[in-house]
Amino acid sequence: MKRQFITLLFLLSLTTLFSQVSNVKGDLPGQDGKDTTINVPTDFYNSLDNVLHSWIVSRAVKSNCSSSDVPLDVPDSIYRLRLSKMPCFMEMPYNNTVRSFIELYTVKKRHLLEYMLGMSDYYFPIFERILNANNLPLELRNLPIIESALNATAISRVGAAGLWQFMIPTGRMYGLEVNSLVDERLDPIKSTQAAGRFLKDLYAMYGDWHLVIAAYNCGPGNVNKAIRRSGGKRDYWEIYPYLPAETRGYVPIFIAANYAMHYATKHNICKAKVKMPVVIDTIMVHAKVHFEQISTILNIPVEEIRLLNPQYRKDFIPGNIKPYSLCLPLNFANGFYEKYKDIIAYKADTLINNRREETPILQVVKSVTPGANGRVIYHKVKKGETLSDVAMRYGVSLVKLKKWNKIHSSLIKPGQKLKVIK
Repeated sequence: MKRQFITLLFLLSLTTLFSQVSNVKGDLPGQDGKDTTINVPTDFYNSLDNVLHSWIVSRAVKSNCSSSDVPLDVPDSIYRLRLSKMPCFMEMPYNNTVRSFIELYTVKKRHLLEYMLGMSDYYFPIFERILNANNLPLELRNLPIIESALNATAISRVGAAGLWQFMIPTGRMYGLEVNSLVDERLDPIKSTQAAGRFLKDLYAMYGDWHLVIAAYNCGPGNVNKAIRRSGGKRDYWEIYPYLPAETRGYVPIFIAANYAMHYATKHNICKAKVKMPVVIDTIMVHAKVHFEQISTILNIPVEEIRLLNPQYRKDFIPGNIKPYSLCLPLNFANGFYEKYKDIIAYKADTLINNRREETPILQVVKSVTPGANGRVIYHKVKKGETLSDVAMRYGVSLVKLKKWNKIHSSLIKPGQKLKVIK
């Protein structure tokens, strides 16, 4: 949810920043002195603003480090030098557009950068482990900085979701389950695994990391179109004018995010102490479990369970369908095993068993008028009456009369009721 007042202040603060660089000519390679208006990817501002409303930020505390509220004036030469010394496989070039986004992180949104630095202690080890397993540059760990501001539940205006902002079709293409109960685009581990496979496929297509980053933002189709319009050039800065407007700022923002996360202390920006468990354990759940059951029995805030398991959309793990993972702080994992029966039993009728799994289908009986075909009559057998007598009286066959009453012999008793359908 967005607060319009905060968003308005943020947009007004950006006006001054962008006005300082919007008239620069010939700054970007491939621009030839043409338009250099800065274009920001869709939902970039919103992703930063979402950090303010996340549960974990409300629990963050300042570290012993003292952040200065006065931004430092850094000359271009220092920015160039620092970028050149970053231990990155991917190229991190410098220009005025990169500078403007560095200042967005280190000047205009420096307090949000503190929170993202704090949350990186939890998320970056996950990203790095999976990127390394896929032989991908570790600096790609900063893609979720610009995609979601490290908010695992971020959802864009067009429906992209999670840390890596997958659309539903792309997520399913890379093995993520999305339905009414489970959305694995929000799962930090599974979405990172999917992003790793996606990035590998893009690199196999382009062989250039800047083009990969651009394609991650706007899709391979738009990058291929820009390559064709440029005359077949395969360098991001050479196809820059032919890319969609918002994608032109995507690589500069990525470079700026890498710089800001690496050199935050050089700008007197301190890491906030975020109360996120660094050590967690993963449990496979084989039964239906509600977060409230876990929260009450283990005495752990339900918000913390949601934070570690954002993929469950209704606070409900449908473990009866197939085994699903549950992440808990390490000190609560043993308690889950020890109190498993208590957890499953707690308020089960209210939280779990009230879900219907089978409903009888009632047979529709037509409303008929007396004397019409299909009317059901019940005949009380009199002393001395036979089945043949009853069948003859109502003008029906003996075979049907037996079938309607599930009678296999011809014996009937006085007082017995027989069903007759006229």
